[in-house]
Amino acid sequence: MATRNKSAKTASRTSRVEVKSEGRSQSRTRHDRTIQPATGKLGVMIPGMGAVATTFVAGVEAIRKGLAKPIGSLTQMGTVRLGKRTDGRSPKIKEFVPLAGLDDLVFTGWDIFEDNMYEAASNAGVLDQRLLDQLKPFLSSVKPRSAVFDHNYVKKIDGPNVKKGKTKMDLAEQLRDDIRDFKKTSGASRLITMWCGSTESYIEATAAHQSVKSFEKALRENDEMIAPSMIYAYASLMEGVPFANGAPNLTVDLPVMLELSRQNEAPICGKDFKTGQTLMKTVLAPAFKARLLGLSGWYSTNILGNRDGEVLDDPGSFKTKEESKLGVLEHILQPALYPELYGNIFHKVRINYYPPRGDNKEGWDNIDIFGWLGYPMQIKVDFLCRDSILAAPIVLDLVLLVDLAKRCSALKGIGIQEWLSFYFKSPMTAPGLYPEHDLFIQLMKLKNTLRYLRGEELITHLGLEYYD
Repeated sequence: MATRNKSAKTASRTSRVEVKSEGRSQSRTRHDRTIQPATGKLGVMIPGMGAVATTFVAGVEAIRKGLAKPIGSLTQMGTVRLGKRTDGRSPKIKEFVPLAGLDDLVFTGWDIFEDNMYEAASNAGVLDQRLLDQLKPFLSSVKPRSAVFDHNYVKKIDGPNVKKGKTKMDLAEQLRDDIRDFKKTSGASRLITMWCGSTESYIEATAAHQSVKSFEKALRENDEMIAPSMIYAYASLMEGVPFANGAPNLTVDLPVMLELSRQNEAPICGKDFKTGQTLMKTVLAPAFKARLLGLSGWYSTNILGNRDGEVLDDPGSFKTKEESKLGVLEHILQPALYPELYGNIFHKVRINYYPPRGDNKEGWDNIDIFGWLGYPMQIKVDFLCRDSILAAPIVLDLVLLVDLAKRCSALKGIGIQEWLSFYFKSPMTAPGLYPEHDLFIQLMKLKNTLRYLRGEELITHLGLEYYD
């Protein structure tokens, strides 16, 4: 463990903050930064045992067996600088904060298909079959529980392994039973739910989503605006289990879920894993803005052949994904502040289902920029990426960091974990607050949060002290 700059007293101090509630000013005490140790097993529950989930679980087992390295994982390979540049203190993140170890992870999942993780991973075709065969005994032991699913929300796929119930509340209770059963049978002391399921049809928040009372009434009445992912989120949060949303669905980005999250000290975050094309946007757009280069148009298209591509071939599901991807440029470039540079951007996003490509997605971007005296220039990006290979380390990091938040006095009761925006296309924020999309600001936010939790000075990069 790295030596801390601050005293233990500094690390555990409390402060008084004023908050408004129902027109009254209330005072509450911000919790100290005590972090409970990561003892015992950590259970990872995954709705959707498709390409991303199986690549993640198989990858964890391969790393545990010494067959591979955790490339792409900030928690496993990343470092955090402490103090001045001249101090030479840059411990690995996993040595700086008390994260669960990979050997502590145990898994379960829900899926509409009955394939175990070995069969599902073989069908997904992401990982080499020779590697999967070395992991077969373990992967075969992870069998899917019957899923909460409604074809009306994901129109391009269907499957037989589905729960039955008279009401959506019945389905939620069945999920809560599954959660309790997994905790008991796995011996896990803590649980995390990680949504790796399909993108659902586009939904906007309604009165049913505004409070626990209205949401539970809607569950009992089978309200059509309660999507399956929301039932998973409700069941998890009711059990005090944190929930991370890897799809662009609303799911936990709702007042009811924020209420439950705070009430039961179960952190939430999302939405939509930032993997390929949007990752590139959150790198390039900040560069244009930093250099005050204008942008007249950005055309993005993708071809993808896995189950995600098939699901997104439906206009309703694509609308949900499109909303997630389109907001990035506006928030980064701030056209209201820079109307001459970014006030008239033509931004188009397309996703095309192309079965021969499988999980090997191609993201192609044509970017029309302009510079000094208005002279036009072009940038073209062709990212031949592997969707699940990019997503798997994100899943691992979120599992470990959300579990850290659950064990941390300062974080577990605040609800939305905005400091994890680094991993999402459409980051959740406190109500009324615009999201930060710049990848480098997001990374600074994440690392400064870790520094704060351990009582270290935050890094500002001012650097004047070196020239005194």
